[in-house]
Amino acid sequence: MKNGQFVIAVYVDNKFGVLSRVTSMFTRRGFNIDALTVGETEHPEFSRITITMSGDSTDKAQMISQLRKLVNVKKVELLESDTSVRRELMLIKISNDPAVRQDALNAVEIFRAKIIDYTPVALCIECTGEPSKIDAFIETLKPCGIIEMCRTGIVALERGGGSLMDSE
Repeated sequence: MKNGQFVIAVYVDNKFGVLSRVTSMFTRRGFNIDALTVGETEHPEFSRITITMSGDSTDKAQMISQLRKLVNVKKVELLESDTSVRRELMLIKISNDPAVRQDALNAVEIFRAKIIDYTPVALCIECTGEPSKIDAFIETLKPCGIIEMCRTGIVALERGGGSLMDSE
């Protein structure tokens, strides 16, 4: 299998130092994390780490196996694109230039984004969706003059009624 991007959901104890142990495992093995999001789950004693990384099927299998060996890891699951919902949030600040303002406002409407701050010199816009939508929105706004942007990385859930912790 060629290199591709994959998403791994990891339930861990919600304790000091756990994230550091998980990320250092990637470093020790020479893998790069493309994106990482972390937050408390529906069970306050657990955090969910969503890791996006690139690699082949061997890399994927190795990372899942190594994650499962860590003491504070409770559950590890590969989230396939066809059986999960994936979203990303981006905040982007663009110039509020009258020459391209209408183009920016049209893009906001077409991409179902939202202007969250408006000043005479800049617009701050929030956009959520699939990573490909975020990429397309960035490309559309480049002619408007991007000042700054920040992306959260992917958050993902399996489709259906159960939670990752229910499947233990």
